[in-house]
Amino acid sequence: MKTQLLILCTLLLSAGTAMGQTYNDLWIPDTLSGTRFNLELKDTLKQFRTGPKTITGGINHDFWGPTLMMNKGDTVRMIVRNKLNDSSTVHWHGMHLPAVMDGGPHQIIPPGTLWSPYWKVMQKAATLWYHPHLHEMAQKQVTLGLGGFIYIRDAEERSLNLPRAYGVDDIPMAIGSRKFSGNNQFLTANAAYGDYVIVNGTENAKVSLPKQYVRLRLLNSDIARGYNVGFSDNRNFYVIATDGGLVNAPIQTNRVILMIGERAEILVDLSNDAVGATLDLKAYNSGQNQLSFPGAENQTQGQFGSLLNNRDFNLVRINVSAQTANPVLTVPTTLTNNIYWTAVNATVNRTVRVTGGQPPGGLFTLDNRAYGFNRIDQTVNLDATEKWTITNNQVFGHAFHIHDIEFKIISRTSGLKTYENGWKDVVYIPRNESVSFVAKFDDFADSDPDHPYMYHCHLTNHEDEGMMGQFLVTTTTTIPRELADSDNYFELSPNPVSERLNVTFPDPSNTPYYLILRAVNGRAIMMSPKPILTNGLDVSGLPAGVYILQIRDTKNRSWTTKRFVKQ
Repeated sequence: MKTQLLILCTLLLSAGTAMGQTYNDLWIPDTLSGTRFNLELKDTLKQFRTGPKTITGGINHDFWGPTLMMNKGDTVRMIVRNKLNDSSTVHWHGMHLPAVMDGGPHQIIPPGTLWSPYWKVMQKAATLWYHPHLHEMAQKQVTLGLGGFIYIRDAEERSLNLPRAYGVDDIPMAIGSRKFSGNNQFLTANAAYGDYVIVNGTENAKVSLPKQYVRLRLLNSDIARGYNVGFSDNRNFYVIATDGGLVNAPIQTNRVILMIGERAEILVDLSNDAVGATLDLKAYNSGQNQLSFPGAENQTQGQFGSLLNNRDFNLVRINVSAQTANPVLTVPTTLTNNIYWTAVNATVNRTVRVTGGQPPGGLFTLDNRAYGFNRIDQTVNLDATEKWTITNNQVFGHAFHIHDIEFKIISRTSGLKTYENGWKDVVYIPRNESVSFVAKFDDFADSDPDHPYMYHCHLTNHEDEGMMGQFLVTTTTTIPRELADSDNYFELSPNPVSERLNVTFPDPSNTPYYLILRAVNGRAIMMSPKPILTNGLDVSGLPAGVYILQIRDTKNRSWTTKRFVKQ
């Protein structure tokens, strides 16, 4: 009798808790479109819960940033203003672009400085994202909320009958978790995992979705936790895109594992659900290997403790609403025609080993070397197709990410997951597994020791601790370096200047590689990789005074410095 009473009380308590759950409308980031994108990194405050506001970081907002809508073939320019109290970087995760524009640890933006990279969007339609990548500060700045989505559009994707009404049937979801102090502040020190789910900066999120096929663009934007994503009724859904864009045909599954930095676009059918019905997007994280799956540990306290550890929990409550005027009610049988590289295409084989981590609490490394800011770990020839094998015989699982390129996974010790069958730039490497992928390093060979590409574990605490390497892409033809006359590398006129400063180069073949405009006290005001100076430099917005212009040339990568007076 006592046992029955206890069970009844437990059921009533559970029902009461579920009925009393308060949900908040999922915030859908606004969008920026075109070819020029203005982004402002700033220190902010956000009201997450009752009591003091939480100190956050945002990009144009108080947490997270706008979704950038780009078209394949466009040349885009980013106007990034750092109004934080700290330096930062902005990495365009998944983007194929020159290393000097990549936004890795070397492209540091000091406080008060404008950074203006640009590039041609060469990729097919895909869901990418942007986030800070400042060494030893990534965990803190991502925790505070700096980041945002990038949608790449193209004609092929537009020709398909897919949901693409942004915020209606095409929903971005940046999934993460945070740990709060007693006064509502984020905990970052000695806190790998959060206690509470936050999606798009919304705690206890809910969203209304129409009674038809809807498209969810899922991103694991967490600090260290993996997510095994599915729905509360275990319904099947279709993966239509991985990190690098559309897969050849929809892949049916009821689970998809997302490690930090991974994306998956999924289609879920709500057409058979009644209007007013509810459904939960969940993380089925219980029962994972606690020595391999980040967030599967048993403990609730300490550096690796969390209230979410080794549990199944809700991510977003879905409320089914009426169909839209033009509902998508079928799934295309074919999406694209990717031709993937295989091991046969590879002319170079490399192995990167996960090392360190012993004894418990030891720092993880790659190939027994902690990150060296001035060390190049790999050199790749332009247009080479290479096979990389990442081996992990250590005590924990990792999320391996490589910059600039997308790769095709060709083997995994435990067998490939069906939903991995697409272009990737992040791959989960569980404990005691090896994963091999093939990639082609094309288009850009201007990386140098000052602006290399990165490969690293995307658990931000691991990358901050030094689990990163650097690589260059170079041509096999050596370009002779020329000794430039630094005094005469460029000329300025007029000087003094009021509106536009003309910058001319006596040797027009020696183009500028990098430009920094500084105040007379040395503070950087503007940084511009590969500046286009055909029409001069607009200085009309500068206060009157003396300024310093530094330009690094392309041929020998030396700096030339000149002063000018702004009237």
